[in-house]
Amino acid sequence: MTASGPAETTSLPIGSDADLSWVRRRVRQLAAGLGFGLVQQTKLVTAASELARNTLVHGGGGRVEITALADGPRRGLRLSFIDTGPGIGDVELAMTDGYSSAYGLGLGLGGARRLVDEFLLDTRPGQGAVVTVVAWVAGVPTPRTGTG
Repeated sequence: MTASGPAETTSLPIGSDADLSWVRRRVRQLAAGLGFGLVQQTKLVTAASELARNTLVHGGGGRVEITALADGPRRGLRLSFIDTGPGIGDVELAMTDGYSSAYGLGLGLGGARRLVDEFLLDTRPGQGAVVTVVAWVAGVPTPRTGTG
């Protein structure tokens, strides 16, 4: 997940249902602009929607930071959903398939994790949560390092 050169980050608030629409729209626009195919866009927007909803409902609101990535010929998007809510008390349960709030898409964190290439969850009780996901444009070879 190395960016070649400084990456520009867009920060969007997540404080209302209307903000969820803005997050989905912006993620789709940026993904399309980077060359993500329609299926990839849909997966990324679905994961973003679930994570933004979690930020609003469980974290009491927060923000998403969206960063376009470049790693050699690869292009991708990093989305970091940040809140200062109560945090996730039982991460193992929250990551369990089928565990979801009544308000989400029914994916839960585990479902969102399967829709992206990279997933990182940082949470501490009483200190909020940061969920960072990365998706790379498909079909671009991963750079190899070292010799033969």
